[in-house]
Amino acid sequence: MTELAERTIRVGARDIFVATMGSGPAVVLLHGGGPGASGVANWRTNIDALAGRFSLVIPDLPGYGRSAKYIDADDPFGDLAASVRGLLDELDIDRAHLVGNSYGGAAALRLALDRPDRVERMVLNGPGGIGTTRALPTKGLNALLSYYSGDGPTWEKMNTFIRTYLVADDSALPDDVIDGRYRDSLDPEVIANPPLRRPSGRNAPRTLLRMDLTRDKRLATCEVPTLVVWGTEDKINRPSGAATLARTMPRCDAYLASQVGHWVQWEAPELFNRLAVDFLGGER
Repeated sequence: MTELAERTIRVGARDIFVATMGSGPAVVLLHGGGPGASGVANWRTNIDALAGRFSLVIPDLPGYGRSAKYIDADDPFGDLAASVRGLLDELDIDRAHLVGNSYGGAAALRLALDRPDRVERMVLNGPGGIGTTRALPTKGLNALLSYYSGDGPTWEKMNTFIRTYLVADDSALPDDVIDGRYRDSLDPEVIANPPLRRPSGRNAPRTLLRMDLTRDKRLATCEVPTLVVWGTEDKINRPSGAATLARTMPRCDAYLASQVGHWVQWEAPELFNRLAVDFLGGER
């Protein structure tokens, strides 16, 4: 992978770590929300391919990696969207393409709902927040949310989470992915206050509604051109969400990747990179 430029930027009351690379139209890559996640690690199989056409902005979202750990637990997707918008402001980027995986996909979609004028096009890879309050959580989502509970984080938990729930075929998954995510999941601040957890307390019902973006009436009028990519074997976010978004959003196409799990960008990188480059470049 080509060398990245790294820095920390003050966005409101938080420091956001960001890596940049490439030239051309701005593309913000937003990572997923599993334990130990971070920007560059999430997109390591995609960065070189995308940087050949675009100027990449790859942040660690609040609560993750080298960014500040605080996040508004009452409206996490809204808080993430605001932090991405603030980052664009600090980088003097008026409009950008957004590519979001899972949790990052929910953040991208929420930003497009809140401020469509800031978003050029979107690629959403198995996004979160799609019908999440209309059925019981998947086994994969339960594994993600329970990682820090019970006996706390362990290498065995991380290994099971990634190999069982993030990919359909783990045969090509190197051990360093497990080791790196486990090491990063041990941040004391994160253990004390995990950024992604089950809502609790008196605000929990409102938080759950906010986190189900299909209940947002603005979805049906969001004109941001969107490509949804979803693995048919996704065990964290249900693949039926692809059809839901394609039916609801006026300018949304959906691509289902067969025999691929939640991590399409990792498990089928050539496919994902080609789809993303073509779509963000203006092709349908």
